[in-house]
Amino acid sequence: MNPKTIVTLAIGLILFLLPFFIELEGLSLTGHITLGIFLLAALFWILEPIPIYATSLLVIFLQIIFLSVQGPLYQLGQVPATGPEPVEAEVWRIPAEALQEGEVLLLLDEDRQTSEIAVTVLDRDNGLVTVESAELTADTRLVLDADHWLLDFDVPSYTSYLNSLANPIIILFLGGFVLASAAVKYRLDRNLTRVILRPFGTRPAMVMLGLMLVTATLSAFMSNTATAAMMMTVIIPIVTQLDPADRYRIGIALCIPFAANVGGIATPIGTPPNAIVIGALQANDVFITFGTWMMLAVPLVAVLLFFVWWLLLKVYPPKEEKIVLEMSGKFDLSAKAIILYVVFGLTVVLWVTEAVHGLASSVVAFLPIAALTACQVIEKEDIRNLSWEVLWLMAGGIALGVAMQQTGLADYMIGLIRWELMGAFLVIIVFGFVAAGLSNFISNTVAASLLVPLAITLGASGILAEGVSVEINAIIIAVGASLGMALPISTPPNAIAMSTGMLRTPDMARMGIVIGIVGLVIALALSRVLWPALGL
Repeated sequence: MNPKTIVTLAIGLILFLLPFFIELEGLSLTGHITLGIFLLAALFWILEPIPIYATSLLVIFLQIIFLSVQGPLYQLGQVPATGPEPVEAEVWRIPAEALQEGEVLLLLDEDRQTSEIAVTVLDRDNGLVTVESAELTADTRLVLDADHWLLDFDVPSYTSYLNSLANPIIILFLGGFVLASAAVKYRLDRNLTRVILRPFGTRPAMVMLGLMLVTATLSAFMSNTATAAMMMTVIIPIVTQLDPADRYRIGIALCIPFAANVGGIATPIGTPPNAIVIGALQANDVFITFGTWMMLAVPLVAVLLFFVWWLLLKVYPPKEEKIVLEMSGKFDLSAKAIILYVVFGLTVVLWVTEAVHGLASSVVAFLPIAALTACQVIEKEDIRNLSWEVLWLMAGGIALGVAMQQTGLADYMIGLIRWELMGAFLVIIVFGFVAAGLSNFISNTVAASLLVPLAITLGASGILAEGVSVEINAIIIAVGASLGMALPISTPPNAIAMSTGMLRTPDMARMGIVIGIVGLVIALALSRVLWPALGL
């Protein structure tokens, strides 16, 4: 373990413990605990002293230990309480500290729930009070400290946090992973690429457009990392045909990661931030169907893709007039491959028609999971190779968002800023650009996990008088997180493109910043025009 890791772990521990020693007025004890978990998670997700998926699992573990009714903090805690001493019928002697303001007693039941009863004070003597009440019994427990932290401890069951590992959004993504794994195994992705690229001919500009449309389409339903890795192998023969001085080489290398990043915005399963947003909205009884998300996102993706294509051709114009693509192959016609084609097509159709048949997208996602495993289209080794760490990372983000809202931390953090001075549209702008900025340096899933609970809480708070949409606040964060693509470390597709040696960081940074800004401007325009028309 290197010194940097040790220092980061130590700072994380300090950040976790800090809220236990600093009292923030207006924040509950559970809010303080959640703040410690939030600070530790943010640091670990950003600096990665342990893998980011391990941080997510640590978040869930800490929530169970410190925030659940089964955790030792709650189990071992005791509320100071006493029983009344009988004097005569319906007359009792109690400690003076048990008498609350207005001659009220606070009663404690076995579940640490409290209730109030009014009593009549008959006498006070040496710290004892004699009261009359027909509601008291010898078994009644009277609270001696009305401000004790356990009385303000709104404790959920540990299942509130474990459920994030099987949240419907996690199942939705798992279904997408199963489909993607099977598509790669039976070369459906490569064969679709070959078929889709054929109509684009041999002109360099059209070849780039075809590559971008294929990459974006595949990234909408598959891992953008896997898509980028596959498509980078497709462009290598193109690059080898070109003059080393041809700037088009840079453009063709950049078009793949940028198209993969943009394409992921198109569907709920395209990238984890989309799922984080949908899951958080569902937790607040706001439901966005698979088809509705696509109606919101596809226009943005289409406009932005064509802008990226135009920009890359302007900055990196081709010298050649013709490029020949060699993509031989044919579709697998084995029984298992045909089953995959049918299941893949049926799943996508059911996803985009969710509003018609009423089956939730997460329920539809179980079709490929069940069918492809039952028919042995994917087998034990394929299941082991799924991106489980991505699901764990998402689960940690979902659990953190649940805790922030349950404990009032999100409300408290929202209250620290004078949002009402900004106005609804400026708030959306702030969230979008902050999400994009963060995602250039940290995982876009992490950026969404940190920001979405705040945006949803703000949207539902009523702080802003009018024009606030909870859904738009959250969706802008998902879009902004996907548009953080200025650096090689910003997204896995960027890192894959850089690893080929075809690019320099300044090329990626310059284009990535422009695309991110333009993409957010387009998204903000749609949030004012198209999205409200769709019911947001």
